[in-house]
Amino acid sequence: MTDAGADVQGWTCPRCGGDGFVLDEAGDAVACQCRAARVRRARSMGWASVIPRKYRGASFERAPVNTLSQDIVRPVKRFVREIDQNIAKGRGLWLMGDVGTGKTTLAMIVSKAALSKGHSAAIYSVPRLLAEIRDTYDAAGHERSYAQFFEQLVSVDLLHLDDLGAERQTDWVLEQLYSLVNERWEAERSILVTTNLTEVEELEQQIGKRTVSRLTEMTDQLPLYGPDLRESFDSTRSALG
Repeated sequence: MTDAGADVQGWTCPRCGGDGFVLDEAGDAVACQCRAARVRRARSMGWASVIPRKYRGASFERAPVNTLSQDIVRPVKRFVREIDQNIAKGRGLWLMGDVGTGKTTLAMIVSKAALSKGHSAAIYSVPRLLAEIRDTYDAAGHERSYAQFFEQLVSVDLLHLDDLGAERQTDWVLEQLYSLVNERWEAERSILVTTNLTEVEELEQQIGKRTVSRLTEMTDQLPLYGPDLRESFDSTRSALG
């Protein structure tokens, strides 16, 4: 079990040194200011807070991000520099562009930065998230209920939704997406989104006008354009033998 003041990503609270408690003027142990946040993070561990293995080494200095235009990378770097303020204000980031333009890698860098600063995060592809929501309908009494899962999704500091728009659209899907986004909007909680859909009409048709409206208000939108970086990387690797 992780200590309250120590982060699995390497961050340690400078005030309590990772213990989760400090001494007050009378010499009694009291909870450190970091403890509440760390407890929230500990509760979220094991249900999507871990960066996927493929992206654990992602950084601004490594491919494919170091091949992107600075016009694209600069706003993400600024968001990462101000990650504490953005999360405190409930500001988010919405990355949109074609397949292979670096959206997911950039988003993972943002989530890594949030985790390294001691914030809780939940990372999901939207199809997987919807599947987990459905699973709660069949949960036994001792398992996580829909209400419990939804509360976790609303209360986590940063909700990272990858591949929004890849889900099959139904009235149920539209209802779930709007409910989740709207609840986070009302609670002023940060959201991080990637999508292959770049036209407003496409987005509204796929996820609903109300959800698009909420996301637009909650986030800074960043369009990504260019060739499929994965195809370029595969071609270079083939050429090298």
